[in-house]
Amino acid sequence: MKLSEIVRELEAVPLTDEDHLELEITRCAGSDLMSDVLARPTEGILLLTGLTSIQTVRTAKIAGVSAVVFVRGKTPPPETIELARTERLPVYASPLSLFVCCGRLHGRGLTGLDGRR
Repeated sequence: MKLSEIVRELEAVPLTDEDHLELEITRCAGSDLMSDVLARPTEGILLLTGLTSIQTVRTAKIAGVSAVVFVRGKTPPPETIELARTERLPVYASPLSLFVCCGRLHGRGLTGLDGRR
């Protein structure tokens, strides 16, 4: 699924540049615990989270996450957005809950980190 389709499905707004919309995403993780993100294979995934701290961007970059969507209408502080821009990590904000975001993406064919549906 292209990142542009995900953004549309999650009613998300861009917080960084939109030059990654053609990125292909096949797996997704929903977590507010960054230690869980680091504990599993996450290369090329979409991360859905309500954690808006700068640590989210740092963890996403270390883990190889392709894009981040902040859920529940949360907007990260300016330093988080600035680091995402510097790291060229696309980040978005969705007004939807983590549960609804995961459900919508699962319904559109994305799998979890283990590839199961």
